Amino acid sequence: MTAPTVESAIHELMDLAWSVVYDLLEERGLLGDGLEVGEYTGIQSWVDGPTRYTVVHSSEVAVLFVDTRPVDAIVFHHDILGADDPATFFTILG
Repeated sequence: MTAPTVESAIHELMDLAWSVVYDLLEERGLLGDGLEVGEYTGIQSWVDGPTRYTVVHSSEVAVLFVDTRPVDAIVFHHDILGADDPATFFTILG
């Protein structure tokens, strides 16, 4: 078995919850560039206790997933990459 490519991992995660991601982007006023799943080119994922956090981003927006549930979307900026805790850039509501 081979490890999934970045592209396939992004597509799998985004396709599972695209309607929720779309709603998040709309609520945050982020619809536009980066709307198509194929525009998302980066993924960063880590585990903290029993929870997996994943940030999927395009050149314009970043979406935070907690486990497989999208919870927030923000304008993408490079400070997210390499941050000790990228989740601090997002709002995570209970």
